[in-house]
Amino acid sequence: MNDEYSKLGVSSSKAGLHKALEASGTEDKSGLFAQVIPDLAGSKDHSCFVHCDGAGTKCIIPYLYWKETGDKSLFANLAQDALVMNLDDIYCIGEPQSMVLANLVARNASLIDDEILETLIRSYKNLVETLQQQGIEIKLSGGETADCGDTVRTLLVDAVVSGRIENKKLINTKNIKPGDVILGLSSTGKSTYENQANSGIGSNGLTLARHATLKNYYRDKHPEIVNPELESKYTYRGLFSVKDEPEGLGMDIGQALASPTRTYAPFLKALYSQAFTEVSGVIHCTGGGQTKVKKFGSNNLYVKDNLFPTPKLFSLIQQSGQVPWNEMYQVFNMGHRMEVYIKCGAAEAAIKLAKSFGIEAKVVGRVEKSEGGNSVLVKGEHGEFRY
Repeated sequence: MNDEYSKLGVSSSKAGLHKALEASGTEDKSGLFAQVIPDLAGSKDHSCFVHCDGAGTKCIIPYLYWKETGDKSLFANLAQDALVMNLDDIYCIGEPQSMVLANLVARNASLIDDEILETLIRSYKNLVETLQQQGIEIKLSGGETADCGDTVRTLLVDAVVSGRIENKKLINTKNIKPGDVILGLSSTGKSTYENQANSGIGSNGLTLARHATLKNYYRDKHPEIVNPELESKYTYRGLFSVKDEPEGLGMDIGQALASPTRTYAPFLKALYSQAFTEVSGVIHCTGGGQTKVKKFGSNNLYVKDNLFPTPKLFSLIQQSGQVPWNEMYQVFNMGHRMEVYIKCGAAEAAIKLAKSFGIEAKVVGRVEKSEGGNSVLVKGEHGEFRY
């Protein structure tokens, strides 16, 4: 477990979970980024998927922002976080034929009112409509809202996305081989389908980001936002208030931490249409950050020596919380949240395609042969780190 993260009761590698899956005989070894099952309609040419993910502890940011400022608007972002964490995992296995979204909310009803629920549900509806306009075949179904004040301290926002995909359109990470280049898709900036600039945070590492940036008086003022089992010296040890606007960030700290997770599905849909056979694998840099890919492929050395400049928010997290740089790369996306492993000759066209969506893309590294398993080498402005 990573040092700073483990002190907060979280593991970016989820090693314990993977051991549990292996011990239970349910670990997926297919090589697909998201798990599929046989087609429910019985077609041998199709597979189905049921994927579940959510906004995680990011839910605390809009809650704290509301309590401190009276502004509830950031709650709307959580619907996008929960949906995109599912959607982008799914698009890593190829272009789905159709999808259905169900939302799951668990709240402490004494603290989270019905107006916030309305905000979340409306946000899901608006986001689905926006995705449909981008050609993403997804429909909104029902969901479940549970009042769980005895088990949920504030709010949990999760989602389930199910659907169908043609087997011939599946992308298997076992095809990632030496010679492929790593195309990184920037997590910052403003895409053509976003309404505002993105801080790049996504929905991973928010436990560490929150405790590393925000001041300790929040811990005492709002005890519901911290696990009482944690040692207080590790919690809310940062330099900032939620309304602070550090130079170069372009928004306040609360808005940056709550910045909605960008989806890359519209770009990936277009890329698969134009260059499906050139794509070896696609990796969503979520849990594990820049080391996520280590779990995929076979005997590969993933060299990342041309990363994007570190986005301002990640620099602030590192400086405020004194988080070691090697751990920053293990927890956060650090500038690109989606990687396309692609044949070298197809990279330039893919970069131009990303630009048409307002997304900066570039070759951030390459795949080389390794002995004795996979490893990741990160080389850049903060040093050289091997995982």
